[in-house]
Amino acid sequence: MSQTVDTATAVRTGLFIGGEERFTDEVLKVADPGKPGVIVGEAASASPQDVADAVAAAKAAYPAWAALGAEGRAKAMADAIAGIADDRDEDARILSQENGKVRMEAWVDALVFELRWNLALSLKDEVETSKTLPAIPGAIPVNTEVAFQPLGVVTIIVPFNWPIAILAASLPHALLAGNTAIVKVPPTTPLATARLVQRVAEKLPAGVLNVISGKDENMSGLIQNPDIAKVCFTGSVNGGKRIMEMASKSLTRVTLELGGNDAAIFLEDAIIDDAHLDRLYAAIFDTTGQICMNAKRVYVHRSRLDELVAGLEARLQNVKLGYGLDEGTTMGPLHSPAQKAFVEEIIQEAKDSGAEVREYGELPGGDLAGGNFLRPAIVVDPDPSLRVVTQEQFGPVIPIIPFDTEEEAVRAANDTWAGLCGSVWTADPEAAQRVGSQLVCGYVWVNDHGATRCDLRAPFGGMKQSGIGREQGIEGVRSFQDTRSIAVLDPEALAAMAH
Repeated sequence: MSQTVDTATAVRTGLFIGGEERFTDEVLKVADPGKPGVIVGEAASASPQDVADAVAAAKAAYPAWAALGAEGRAKAMADAIAGIADDRDEDARILSQENGKVRMEAWVDALVFELRWNLALSLKDEVETSKTLPAIPGAIPVNTEVAFQPLGVVTIIVPFNWPIAILAASLPHALLAGNTAIVKVPPTTPLATARLVQRVAEKLPAGVLNVISGKDENMSGLIQNPDIAKVCFTGSVNGGKRIMEMASKSLTRVTLELGGNDAAIFLEDAIIDDAHLDRLYAAIFDTTGQICMNAKRVYVHRSRLDELVAGLEARLQNVKLGYGLDEGTTMGPLHSPAQKAFVEEIIQEAKDSGAEVREYGELPGGDLAGGNFLRPAIVVDPDPSLRVVTQEQFGPVIPIIPFDTEEEAVRAANDTWAGLCGSVWTADPEAAQRVGSQLVCGYVWVNDHGATRCDLRAPFGGMKQSGIGREQGIEGVRSFQDTRSIAVLDPEALAAMAH
């Protein structure tokens, strides 16, 4: 299909290296997932030399940035974020077009960047907190101060689905800790993120914050350059494995926030009213199901199965598939044709197995015909070996699986490769604590689930193949630091050693 540029909305972004914008002859053409053949805009495509220049710029800026101290860095970062909301409507419009998500979700994506940035700055007094280990006469003849130091140059790689919000789970923490950074924006949704980050970077000292876009094959220098101290990657499990393998060659540290197969468990006494059903619906179908911490499997006590299915069905009957910027659209397209094909495949597999599959909504026509749209679906009581249960769907389909005992539900929820998030739905606080504490994952909600209810102050990350390390909170700052121990001889304790 021929590609046309939407001239009314076309966007062009460059690289931002060492305080200067840089354009390239080769570009990434950014496709509109809702309108086949339409190009939203163009992003610069970095060469290996551009990447090396970004690393060099960040390395050169590091000593002075680290020397500012946490208080000085926090002040500079507060000044840099000022006014970020002025262009939020435009950021949201561009992100909706390149990603496919509805406008309000794109607007929230940009809002969360500012919220996370400011929450990180509230930690400035903890960043350099140290402790002293006193000498022990006759045993340890030194007083040792244990302090924290930044790592150096870090690379932060973000995915297509919530690129701006996800970036802020790590970028402000890395900078506040004293590191300089290179942000690698996603190749299929580079535009809004590059624009926003450049506006911030322009207000910081040159080289402290750099922006790179381009083809993955030119990006190895963001991981394997010996001047890169750490890579923070959010994306797929397979992508995380590749990053870890590449980083191992230079012993570069990694934080990996990867996929999830989150279980939501509805106990026999769960409250299933409109408020709770609205929360569950959002937890499943926000961003057309393309959120790592969305609910991916729902386990419900057999006595409540029909009630829960009916509640979700009532909401799905009102879904309006359409273009993300169009008034009234409640669900946009999937981001890529490949993801659409995968979700279609696992839905068909469920149908072929004899599972009850219910689909809702109407596919849009006109200039949206052939876009990456997919009717949302519920799969009722599927065989647990089906891929719609075992794999992360990352699309608008959810298996709803009945159970008879609490033990059975916990066992099924934990029987997965993933360990990102989970939730327990019950009227009994003790049951919530009992079941929630048994879930093998990094984050648990009670009577709720999903990105809109994630506490942006709390450490976030996965277990098992859902990732390594934590983002957000002081734990997120510490992940971009290491300790430094300075030991000073204590004469009295030393003298005691002689006796």
